[in-house]
Amino acid sequence: MTVYNKVNDEFINKLSESVEGKVFTADQINEDFSHDEMPIYGSYQPDVLVAAKSTEDVSKILKLCNEYKIPVLARGAGSGLVGSGVAINGGVMIDMQGMNKILEYDLDNLVVRVQPGVYLHDLAEDCLTKGYMYPPDPGEKFATLGGNVSTNAGGMRAVKYGTTRDYVRAMEVVLPTGEITRFGAVVSKTSTGYSLKDLMVGSEGTLGIITELTLKIVPQAKHTISLIVPFESLDECIATVPVLFRANLKPQAIEFMERKIILASEKYIGKETFPKNIEGTDVNAYLLITFDGDNEDEIDVLMEQAAELLVENGAIDVLVADTPSAIKDAWAARSSFLEAINSQYKLIDECDVVVPINKIAPFINFVNEIGEKYDFDVQSFGHAGDGNLHIYTVSNDEDKLDEFNKQVHEFMEEIYAKAYEFGGQLSGEHGVGHGKLKYLKEYEGQLNTDLMRGIKKVFDPNMILNPGKVVSAE
Repeated sequence: MTVYNKVNDEFINKLSESVEGKVFTADQINEDFSHDEMPIYGSYQPDVLVAAKSTEDVSKILKLCNEYKIPVLARGAGSGLVGSGVAINGGVMIDMQGMNKILEYDLDNLVVRVQPGVYLHDLAEDCLTKGYMYPPDPGEKFATLGGNVSTNAGGMRAVKYGTTRDYVRAMEVVLPTGEITRFGAVVSKTSTGYSLKDLMVGSEGTLGIITELTLKIVPQAKHTISLIVPFESLDECIATVPVLFRANLKPQAIEFMERKIILASEKYIGKETFPKNIEGTDVNAYLLITFDGDNEDEIDVLMEQAAELLVENGAIDVLVADTPSAIKDAWAARSSFLEAINSQYKLIDECDVVVPINKIAPFINFVNEIGEKYDFDVQSFGHAGDGNLHIYTVSNDEDKLDEFNKQVHEFMEEIYAKAYEFGGQLSGEHGVGHGKLKYLKEYEGQLNTDLMRGIKKVFDPNMILNPGKVVSAE
């Protein structure tokens, strides 16, 4: 097991003298930096917080931490859900939010160069003012781009446009030794050795710290339309998804949700958009589908074809949202799921397994069935177009935290095993962090986790960078 040195006055003084950004210690560090958006995994205050202002700051911090053998990690907006950006070993936390400039657009090559502290929302809005789109669309719009890349965040548009990984062309990286390097290039294709850039994407800040990104952008689609599609049963709801793909309709997003989570979300936002009963038939599941493109007539044709297929395959009705306000209303409930859950429950845990799309319905049915034997409630929703499912375990029995954690662990063991039986994996977009680390070796196997650990040691011989996340030290 790796043993780290304690932060002392000599180290803090050297750090303060080396960097341009402010250095905070003890009570100067805001409590928000001790946890992410899933506090069930614990609260861990760093010994030192440095508000980095430049790549040089990051390099100097890592050189000192490597020299003194002190754990160090980068932190964005803290919107993660698996404890990736939490200082579970104390040490130094680097706040990257101050490195938040959109540096340069290169429209000839359809890329934009940014610092890692830029919020997803800010880049997306800035691109639109120029007639372009940054397609990755994770649910938390005020996450930093560095955090998005570090977890390979997916989001709702992944079904058509792909995940964050597909938009990372190049990056500047500071290695745990403090050395500065670049991975990737502006070019759209390469066969130049191992893809070190792609090793960084999704590595949760365990191999290096990203200090600059070159991201692909695309021309903005001129027209968008959304469909709210109610079904009597979850099985019929999910079964229509492969039908849409086989018809080559190319939806931008396909989300599924059960009645229970819609009721919770609409209560939270104070507005009802989704029908609950249509001509005497109770609605128990929904698809929320978006199409986009440059030709309004073509979008209308796609919508009509989709509506016909949906009704033929069990949809009770197809409700069309074709104005900006109607589309906003249609997506408001979906966008508020996590906030709705947080507002109604005191104890929350979550997983984001991914399964083949033809296994979504049997998997959710399995989750609902085994959930009945536990004391907590289960809320489920997800990305029907790519099989990434969000399963929440929730309770208000705060005085039974230990029992909640015990039962959730047993529940997770069962549903992860079923996901792998179906050909799925542990996480589709949230990552492993330390919250899901105990499951990685069990389901990915000893050989694969040994390979991951070997890669970690090549990048980080002293194991100082974000230790205890993704792979264990031993």
